Amino acid sequence: MSQPTLNLARNPFGQLVFTGADGTPHTVVPVRAFPIAAPAENIGLINPEGEEVAWVDRLADLPDAPRRLIEDELASREFMPVIQRIRHCSSFATPSTWELDTDRGPATLVLKGEEDIRRLKSPSLLIADSRGIHFLVRDRYALDAHSKRILDRFL
Repeated sequence: MSQPTLNLARNPFGQLVFTGADGTPHTVVPVRAFPIAAPAENIGLINPEGEEVAWVDRLADLPDAPRRLIEDELASREFMPVIQRIRHCSSFATPSTWELDTDRGPATLVLKGEEDIRRLKSPSLLIADSRGIHFLVRDRYALDAHSKRILDRFL
C-alpha cells in the first residue's frame, strides 16, 4: 500500500514544516515509534505541543524529497553509533575502556558495569557508556571473532 505524499519543507529557520490537507502548516519533529526494532517504520510527525499531526507507515513508501527530509532530521537529532568491531578492551573487569570501530568512525567507550549491556531482540545489544552515549550492536553473531570474544566476557 502506497503512503500518501507528505507536504514537507524546511522553513527559513531550518525547521521541518508539514502542511496538512486543510492547508495549515505545522512545525514538526519526526519521532520513531520503534527506533531500534523498526527504524524505518512507524514514524510520527509531532508538533511543538506534542501532538501527532501526521504518520508515516514506512519511509521507503515515501517519494524521495519528503523521505530525505525526514531521514536528515532524524539523523541530526539521533546519535547511536553502531559497533562494527571491538579493537581493544583495557580490562575484563569493569570499569573498562573499549576501543571501537563504528558506523560513524573510531570511538572509545567506558563500560561501568555489565548491567550497562542490554539485550534487545536477539541478536541485538545496546551498550551504554559512562557518558550516557548508547552504542548499538545490530547482530552480535556477525561481529568478527576477536570482537565476539571480548563481548562474550561481559555477557
